Amino acid sequence: MAGFVAAKSPGRATIATAFRFALREMRGGLQGFYVFIACIALGVAAIAGVASLSRGLTEGITGEGRAILGGDLDFSLVHREVSGAEREFLDGLGKVSVIANMRAMARTPSGDKQALVEVKAIDGAYPLFGSLRLSGGGDVHTELLRHDDAWGAVVDPALLARLDISVGDEITLGYVRLKVVDTIAGEPDKLSGGIDFGPRLMISRAALEASKLLQPGTLVRWHQRVALDGASAGPTGDVAVKAVREEAETRFPDAGWRIRSRDNAAPGLSRSIGQFTQFLTLVGLTALVVGGVGVANAVRAFLDSKRPVIATFKCVGAPGSFVFWLYLIQILMLAGCGIAIGLVLGALLPFAAGAALSQVLPVQVIAGIYPGELALGLLYGVLTALAFALWPLGRAHDVPPTALFRDEIGTRARLPRRRYVAAAAVTVLVLAGLAVVLAYEPRIALIYVCAAAASFVLLFAVGRGVMALARRMPRFNGRSGRASALATEWRLALGNIHRPGALTPSVTLSLGLGLTLLVALTLIDGNLRRELTTRIAGEAPSFFFLDIQSGQMPAFRKLIAREAPNADLVTAPMLRGRLVKLNGVPTSQITPAPDAAWVLRGDRGITYSADLPKNSQLVAGKWWPKDYAGEPLVSFEGKLAKGLGLKIGDPVTVNVLGREITARVANTRDVEWESLALNFVMVFSPNTFAGAPHSYLATVTWKTPVTAEREIALLKAVSNALPTVTGVRVKDAIQQVNDLVGQLAWAIRGASAITLIASVLVLAGALAAGHRNRIHDAVILKTLGATRARLIAAYVMEYAMLGLATAIFAVFAGTVAAWYVIVKIMQVGFAFQPMTALVAALVALALSVGFGLIGTWRVLGERPAPVLRNL
Repeated sequence: MAGFVAAKSPGRATIATAFRFALREMRGGLQGFYVFIACIALGVAAIAGVASLSRGLTEGITGEGRAILGGDLDFSLVHREVSGAEREFLDGLGKVSVIANMRAMARTPSGDKQALVEVKAIDGAYPLFGSLRLSGGGDVHTELLRHDDAWGAVVDPALLARLDISVGDEITLGYVRLKVVDTIAGEPDKLSGGIDFGPRLMISRAALEASKLLQPGTLVRWHQRVALDGASAGPTGDVAVKAVREEAETRFPDAGWRIRSRDNAAPGLSRSIGQFTQFLTLVGLTALVVGGVGVANAVRAFLDSKRPVIATFKCVGAPGSFVFWLYLIQILMLAGCGIAIGLVLGALLPFAAGAALSQVLPVQVIAGIYPGELALGLLYGVLTALAFALWPLGRAHDVPPTALFRDEIGTRARLPRRRYVAAAAVTVLVLAGLAVVLAYEPRIALIYVCAAAASFVLLFAVGRGVMALARRMPRFNGRSGRASALATEWRLALGNIHRPGALTPSVTLSLGLGLTLLVALTLIDGNLRRELTTRIAGEAPSFFFLDIQSGQMPAFRKLIAREAPNADLVTAPMLRGRLVKLNGVPTSQITPAPDAAWVLRGDRGITYSADLPKNSQLVAGKWWPKDYAGEPLVSFEGKLAKGLGLKIGDPVTVNVLGREITARVANTRDVEWESLALNFVMVFSPNTFAGAPHSYLATVTWKTPVTAEREIALLKAVSNALPTVTGVRVKDAIQQVNDLVGQLAWAIRGASAITLIASVLVLAGALAAGHRNRIHDAVILKTLGATRARLIAAYVMEYAMLGLATAIFAVFAGTVAAWYVIVKIMQVGFAFQPMTALVAALVALALSVGFGLIGTWRVLGERPAPVLRNL
C-alpha cells in the first residue's frame, strides 16, 4: 500500500514502481503475444532487410565503379568522335580507351537468318579496369584480329542460339565478314550501357570501319574512358576525379559530351534500385501497419484479461498513470522481442540474397551489418508498437475498481483521455512523415501513405457499416424444421457480427489492406500486359528501320513498295541531341517535375518537319509555314514542357554534333506515345538543321495483319539489300518488354506477399483475441441445447459474410488504386478484370472461414461445467 501511495506522485517513482511490477508480471511468459511479436518481427525484418540489401547493392556498385564504368571517367558523344583539342586534353589525363557502341543487324552468310545485335568495337587499351572473360580462356585482342579474309568476333551465347550457329562459324555485319571465335563469359562494363535490345557482338575498331556502318548521321555512341594518372580508388581519388570533370566542363562547355564518373557508374541501375527499394520499404511499412492491427488486438485482449488485476491495483490506491506505465513497459518489452527478431532477420537478408541470387543480381552484393539501416527498422518497429498500443493502454488508465466485482464482457468501448489520443495521433503522424521524408521519391511515398491511411479509415468504416447492416437485417422465421434451424443459425450469425465486442472491425482491417494491395498490383500487372500485347501491339508499326542514309532512301522506298505493297511507310530525319539550357539556365541547375526529369537525362531523339506529325495534336501556339526561313523554332511535347516550366516563346538550347543550337518554343502538342509511331519530344523547323549530316528513321505498318513469316521475309530482304540498315521487329521488342514486366511483377507479388502474411497473422490474432467471448457464448448455447453442427453452421455464415464484405471493399479500393496508377501516372488505358475480383473474393472467404473454423473448433471443444462455475 505504501508503495502505491508513493507511486501517486508523478515522475521517476511511478515509472520505477511500474517497472518492478512489469518485470514480475512478465514471469508469466509470452502466452497470447506470439502474434504480436510475429507481426512486429515481420514488418521490421522487411524494412531493415530491404534497406540493408539496397545498401549492399549500392556499395557493390560503388566498390566496382571503375570496372562498371570502364574507367575513372567516361566522356560519351553521339554521332561524332572527339576533336583534336578534346583528344589532346584527354590524353593528358592518363590512359585512354575508345569504344564505339551501336545497334546493327548480324546475318548468316546465306542471309537466311538475321538478328539485332549490340555492337561494341574496342581498341587495344580495353578494358582499363576489370577483365573481359572468354569461355575459351583466350585473350580478346588476339581473338579479334583478322583471320584470313574474316575478322574475329566474340559474342554473347544468346546470339549463337538466335542465328543457329556455333563457335567457328561466320556471320556478316554490314559489308564485313566475321568469324565467331569465342563467347563472352564476363563483361566488366556491361552495366554502364543500360538496357540491351539484342545480344552483344564485340569486334575490333578496324572491323567496324571495314563494315561501312560508320556513315554520316549514323546512330553510334563513342565512349572515351580515362584512367587518371595517380588517381587512387579512395576518397582522395574521388576528389581528383571531380576536379578533372569540372575542368573538362569549363574548358569545353560546347563539347556536348556526357561525362560520367566512377561514383555514378550505373545511374540507371542505381535509380532502379532506389525506386524498387522505396516500393519494398513501403510494402514493408504496410505489413507493419497491418501488423499494428494485430498489436492493438493483442494489447486489447491482454488488458481485458488483466481487468481484475487493474481493478485490484485501483482498489489498493494505484493511480491510472501507474497502470498505464506498468503495461506500456510490458508492451515495449514484448515489442523489443519482435524488433530484435526482425533486426536479426533483416541483417541476414543481404548475406542470404547475395548467396542465393549471385547469378541473377546484376552486381555483387557487399553483404555486411549496416547500423543505419537496422536503426531505421528499429525506429519503425517502436513507432508502430506505440501507435497501436497507446489507445488501448489509454483506456486501461480508466478501468474502474468496480470491475473487480463484476464481469464486463462486451462492455461499450470508451474513448481514452485526450492526452493518450493526442500521443497516438502524433506517433502516427511521425511514422507517416518518416516514410515520406526518407523515401527515394517523396511524392510517390506521400500518395502511398495517404492511400494506406484512407484504406485503413475506410476499412474501419466498412466494419462498422457491416455491423450496422447486420443489426438491421431481417430475422427470418422458417416454418419447416430445417428452415427453422437455418433461420436460427442466420440470426445467431447476424448477432455475432453486430454485438458489442464483435470481431467484425478486426477481421475487415486485418484482411482488407493485404487484399487491397494484392488486387491493385494484379490489376496493374494485367493492364500493362494488355496494353503491351493487345492495344500497343495492335496499333504499333511492324518494323522500325534505323540508320537509313539519304542516298539509300530511293532504294529503300522501292524495296518496301515491292516487298510490302500493302504496308504504310513513314519516314523522318533522325538526329540525337542533348538539352543543355532552358530559358538560358543550364539544365544541371533545373529541378523539373518528377515525370519530366527523364528528358534531361542523356541524349534525346530529335527531328525536323514542315508539317505537324501524325499522332500529334496542337495544344498551344501555331505551327510554322512550310516555307519558314526565320529563327529556329521548336515544337515541344505539352506535358513535358509544363513539367520543365516552358512556355510559348521560351528559348531552348540543344547540343547536336558538338554545336549548341537555340530555338524558341513555337507551340506545344499532345503526342500518342502508346502508338509507338514516329514520335519525338522536340520537332524543329526544317531550317534549323540545314546541311547537318543525319540519317533517317522509318516505320513500316501493314494495313491488314500478316504472318510472322511475311514479316521475317521483309526483314531478310532489307538486310540483304541494304546491309547497313538496322531493322527492329516491334513484336520482338514488345515481347522482351513483356517478359521484363512479368519478371518484375512476380518480384513485386512476392514482396507484397509479406503484407498478406501479416494479414493472416492478424486475422489469427483477432480470432484468438475473441476466444474468451466465444467460449462464453458457446457454453451458454450448448447448455440451451445447441448442437455443434448448428453452431458451426452459424459461424460459417458469420465468417463468410465478413470475408465477402472485405473482398468487396478490397476489389473496389484495389481497382481505384490501380486505375489511378495506370491512368494518371502511366497514362494508358484501364480495363477492369473480373477474374481478379473473383480470386480476391475466394482468398478472403477461404482465409476468414478457414481460420474462423479452426478457432471455433477449439471453442466448441470446451466443457460447459468449468465455465458455468465461474459465471
